[in-house]
Amino acid sequence: MTDDAALHPLLARRWSPLGFDPVREVSPAEVDSLLEAARWAPSAGNSQPWAFLVGRRGDAVHRRIVGHLAPSAARWAPAAGLLVVNLAHRFVEGTDWEFSEFALYDLGQAVAHMTVQAASLDLFVRQFRAFDQAGMAAEFAVPPHWQVTSMSAFGHLPAGSEPPTAVADPARQRRSLEDLTWPPGPDVSPR
Repeated sequence: MTDDAALHPLLARRWSPLGFDPVREVSPAEVDSLLEAARWAPSAGNSQPWAFLVGRRGDAVHRRIVGHLAPSAARWAPAAGLLVVNLAHRFVEGTDWEFSEFALYDLGQAVAHMTVQAASLDLFVRQFRAFDQAGMAAEFAVPPHWQVTSMSAFGHLPAGSEPPTAVADPARQRRSLEDLTWPPGPDVSPR
């Protein structure tokens, strides 16, 4: 396997900025498009164990979300046009039985679908966990059988800034394809 395998342009363009344009908005139609992408993500048994708290910059939900950001995220995330809190349906309500043992994996797929959809809309995304999970759950009365897991900040890049353009850019280096298979190494044939 080689590191220069064909990669779809939307995936090659994906990049996680640490800054967003504090003026340009994410439109309601773009928000709907992102959520529609998540809605069509695959899930175990079609359980769709995800939900999202959605705050567009300037609205009350966005302000409530921002109040729970860790200092490291509070420096850049409020400028994002859209903050999305990602929730996983972990347990059957009122029990300790797993709703789906794949809930976190499935939520990850839904967020990945949103990320690719964002690229198709010329939006950028930074996924992060620098916030108070318990505080967020209390703020929005998230039931205990749901888990507040992570957040995604969506928006436009600040004027004059450009993402890295090449997958081969040293700042975007990844592990080799050989390192992604088990057992590690160049011989990945079944034994």
